[in-house]
Amino acid sequence: MAILSRLPLEDVTRGLPGDDTDEQARWIEATVVGDTGAVRVCGLYLPNGNPVELEENGTPVAGGKYAYKLGWMDRLQARATALLEDEMPALMGGDYNIIPQAQDAARPDAWRRDALFRLPSREAFRRVENLGFTEAFRATTAGDGHYTFWDYQAGAYNRNDGIRIDHFLLTPQCADLLEGCWIEADVRAMEKPSDHVPVWVELAA
Repeated sequence: MAILSRLPLEDVTRGLPGDDTDEQARWIEATVVGDTGAVRVCGLYLPNGNPVELEENGTPVAGGKYAYKLGWMDRLQARATALLEDEMPALMGGDYNIIPQAQDAARPDAWRRDALFRLPSREAFRRVENLGFTEAFRATTAGDGHYTFWDYQAGAYNRNDGIRIDHFLLTPQCADLLEGCWIEADVRAMEKPSDHVPVWVELAA
């Protein structure tokens, strides 16, 4: 994880609080300082969670990848709460590995059992959002057909068989600065592309 900025950075920290034993590099945050204000920028790479391993009663198997994903999201919620309490503009952006709702997948039924679209995953995402965050893309764009990831297999990009899993969540103070958010989907058509494409958020200076 990294934050690249043309403006000064202050108070750079790495690692999502809540589990000192977690050594995976999935979280970084820093304050970006401009001429007229500052924004706390948090970059994340939320665990994929597959394969989903469940007990007979439907609960995630302890120590499994899906249990780790949901536990990580609980820690994310705690950090999100702290960001709100700071009352400064802040955003959390990156690969959430979450399909928030059916319109964010070309074929939602194909993802029902996947960790990215299972109901507990979506509920965990919604709990964070409902703390008071604005999901930047959906605040500016409605409708389906908007995706940030296409699998390399079976010509998924050419068929627009994608999913939207890369998101920006903004605190109220940051949402007040929101001027736009868009997906740069054309990058996926370039030679040797990533399976993800950039998502941009524009904030007032």
